[in-house]
Amino acid sequence: MDIPFEPIVFGVKVNIHLVLEYAAFFIGFRYYIYLKKNAQDVISSSNRLSIIIGAVFGAFFGSRIVGFFENPILSFGPEYLLSILNAKTIMGGLFGGLLGVELAKKIIKEKHSSGDLFTFPIILGIIVGRLGCFLSGINEFTYGKETDSFLGMDLGDGITRHPIALYEIIFLITLWFFLKHLQKKSIYKSGLLFQYFMILYFVFRLFLEFLKPNIFLILGLSSIQYLCILCLIYYWKTIRDTFYANKKLHVL
Repeated sequence: MDIPFEPIVFGVKVNIHLVLEYAAFFIGFRYYIYLKKNAQDVISSSNRLSIIIGAVFGAFFGSRIVGFFENPILSFGPEYLLSILNAKTIMGGLFGGLLGVELAKKIIKEKHSSGDLFTFPIILGIIVGRLGCFLSGINEFTYGKETDSFLGMDLGDGITRHPIALYEIIFLITLWFFLKHLQKKSIYKSGLLFQYFMILYFVFRLFLEFLKPNIFLILGLSSIQYLCILCLIYYWKTIRDTFYANKKLHVL
């Protein structure tokens, strides 16, 4: 199979990335519905709907804003404005969605943690979406720098590159099993599962960005890396408490 993978169906070239991007949303949402039916949700259906709406709007604006800052060149032509609307990143979507959820919860005065139920559907959706990114090769900006490593692959331009979309898929599958193990032990407080996902995923992306050929950097870091740092600051209390809890267990 060649990469970029561009299958022809009934004489029409299929945009595999777009197909799998929509599939990611559909599969992730259906998995969320399945989990919700089999879980004892302490949040009412009306409040859960408000939280989902907050997440959707937060993710939409967050993904576009961070997508813009990956290459913040100002112009007012119609093609540029269209590219701004199409510019998006999962990192901005996740953090924007988080802020949207927190804002919605403040408005409806919901005190319970809401993230755990979303954790595995989000991971599943990202995996499906990243598969589309990998199959798209250099057609999507999810490819890595040139490398001599045995892990390098030709993603469509004749250059051996880091297949960072594939790295991410492998990491997310590993993260899935780790969080499932944590979930089965039932020793975590409500909301901690989602927080661990965010912390570990953003740490991973912080370092993965060094393998991307980013063109806009501030002090050697990309906009996504600054967002990763911001997210880790946001979750600093959880990181600190986890560190001290593990240290205490080690001493005991």
